Order: sequence, then structure tokens, then C-alpha cells
Amino acid sequence: MAQGRRARRVLAAAGVLALVARAGGGPAASDDPTHPPHGMAAEAHDSARGVTRNAALYPRDGRRDLTGDDRARYPGAGVLWCRRPDGVPQKAAAAWLIGTASTVMLNAHNFRNRQLETTRPVGDCYFQIGGRNYDFVAESLRLGVAADATRLHITDDWALLRLARPADAPRQPVPGAAPDLSTGDLALPVTLVAPGGHQNYRGDSSLEACTLRRIDPPTEGGIRRARHDCNDGYGGSGSGVFDGAGRLVAMQSASLSMNSRHAFDIEFHYGSALLIEGELLDALRQAQREDTTTQAPSQGPSQAP
Repeated sequence: MAQGRRARRVLAAAGVLALVARAGGGPAASDDPTHPPHGMAAEAHDSARGVTRNAALYPRDGRRDLTGDDRARYPGAGVLWCRRPDGVPQKAAAAWLIGTASTVMLNAHNFRNRQLETTRPVGDCYFQIGGRNYDFVAESLRLGVAADATRLHITDDWALLRLARPADAPRQPVPGAAPDLSTGDLALPVTLVAPGGHQNYRGDSSLEACTLRRIDPPTEGGIRRARHDCNDGYGGSGSGVFDGAGRLVAMQSASLSMNSRHAFDIEFHYGSALLIEGELLDALRQAQREDTTTQAPSQGPSQAP
């Protein structure tokens, strides 16, 4: 219980963050990262944990590869790629073309650690969707953290970036309203769409039917944390959480006790996503109002309230 309470708000370290489980030891005392530490080979990291590359987070693994029909149902699904110090591009995380043909939503922890120190410049990264690569306007980076913040948390772990040119791809619509979900325990069937895949899954992308189990009270930016039992792994940051009607309700941020393969436990072993509401939803709407580029047609279910 104490560990669950301690992990309730502090951001899980992800690909560029420092906190990882010790080699040969148990899980770290907070959320584990959702993609590999910068510059570390995935195989070596998995080996250090004593698990195989394809070990699911939970004993039952219901993930499958994304199909063309899935991409039509969940438009805007893309991937953040970032270059290593030697210049070689590496897949970093999921990212979403949303609202406009030039707006990309992803996790802030791709560029900042939990102390809000810069870990990689935007210029080292690009967005890939529909088989094409698009550069970012580096100075367009908008982070979800408040101006006086000193830490990065689950509920402010979002960022928006503008593309240097509009993407020629369908985009995810901006939700017309915040998710109509009550704070507290629940059992809402959802689908986790991971266009960036996971290091513990054989495919380059995945989809899984799973369940939202709890919605925490709002914290940073008026945004709530959603806990789920979806399988996740390194690379799953930024994955989209969709309801039964195909509406985007949350974005994956981190998972606790990665690859432990224990039965789901709400206080210890869960995934964390931030709901698309509060300041994030406001920022998406503002980006849509301010966009002056030619818009690619939006696809997907209506997001009207």
C-alpha cells in the first residue's frame, strides 16, 4: 500500500529518465520507465531484469498487431523517432497527429526528466506517420508543466509540438468534451493502441482490449490519472486509450513494476494514463484555433459532446 501511495503522483521515468530497476533486483520504488533508457540496448535491459524480450507485463498477453482497419478506426497514430549521439535514429515512443495536420501530442518525458532538466533537444527527433517523416518546429514545444513547477508528474506529462509542414495523413479529432468518467473505482472496457509498440512485444505496433480500473482525483492542470490493467512495455509511452465508441480518452504515461508478470493489483501493479481533459484539452483546442495550415481531413468517430 505504501508503495502504491508513493507512486500515485510522481512521474514514472521513461526512455530518457534516470530511474530503472537495479540489475538482478526487484522493481524500483516508483513507476518504471515505459521505453528503454537513452542509449541502452533493449535486449541488455531485459536481460538485466531476468525476463525475455517478449515477456508481457501480466501473465495473460492479449496484444495483437495493428491492422489497416485499426489505423482507420484510430487515426493520427504515429511514432516519435530520435537520433542517438552517433546519429542513428531510434524509435522512442508513440505520438499522435491530432486536431490539425500540424499538431502532434506526446509525452513531456521524451524531452525532460522528472526534475524538468532537458534530456534531449527537439531537433534530434522527428515524427513518422503513414510511412513519411516530418520535422518539428523546435521552438513550438509546449509542455504541460506549470511555469513554477519543479517536478514532472503523470498528470502534466504531456507536450504539444508543431510540424514544419502539414502531415499528409488522417488525424485524430480533438475530443469535443472531457471524458465523462467519475473519479473512483470503475471497470470501463478500453483499447490501448500502441503505434510505437513495446520492447516486450514481437510486433512494431500493438492493440489490446483491457480495462480502466480507477480514476484518481484531479491534480496538475485539472487532469486526472487513470489506472488500467493494459499490458505495457518500454516504448509504450504516449499510447492512446480509447473507449468502446473509439473515442480517445487518455494517453499512456507510465507503468509500475514493468515485466513483473504478477496478477493485476490496483495499489502496486498498474498502468497510468492521463485523461484528455483540463489544461491538455484546452491546449489542444487552442492549437486547433491557431492553426493556419491546410488541414488534412479528420477521420474517426465524432467527438461532439
